[in-house]
Amino acid sequence: MSALQWVFLVTALITVSAAVMMVASRRMMHAALWLAVALLGVAVVFVTLEASFFAVVQLLVYIGSILIIIVFAIMLTQRSTEAGPRLNPFAWGAAGVAGVVWAALTYIFIRWLMSGTPLQELGASFDDVVPLGKALVDAEGFAVPFEVASVLLLAALIGAVYIAFERRGEGS
Repeated sequence: MSALQWVFLVTALITVSAAVMMVASRRMMHAALWLAVALLGVAVVFVTLEASFFAVVQLLVYIGSILIIIVFAIMLTQRSTEAGPRLNPFAWGAAGVAGVVWAALTYIFIRWLMSGTPLQELGASFDDVVPLGKALVDAEGFAVPFEVASVLLLAALIGAVYIAFERRGEGS
């Protein structure tokens, strides 16, 4: 195995571990910090796959924007940041579905390794940013869903601030 493959495997292990710790954390702020580690791991995976544009977008949009909104929402609520009950009635069903998906992905991965199909390199002339940019701003592409998602995020932020201030006013 090459050094790049080792970096990929270690990063994937750290990312999955951070995701598990995020779900298992009892404090909301700790969960947000574990989310930051998991998102950073995804950015490193993009770098190892030579998708630098997506790595930068991962850093700027997800870690730089969305995670900061989550941290601000946690800080604005000023409620107890202890999590409630850890298991709900559907937890075992969700664990079963996750186990089936894990087994299926493992089976597919092992079959792919046994087939000996080599990976194809895209080459230096491949440019994935131009078609993506055109798809994001084209009216028939993803411009409308992109704008709808931004309005939904803004509405969620305004709703979180409203709920936080409403509850603060009730307590006094």
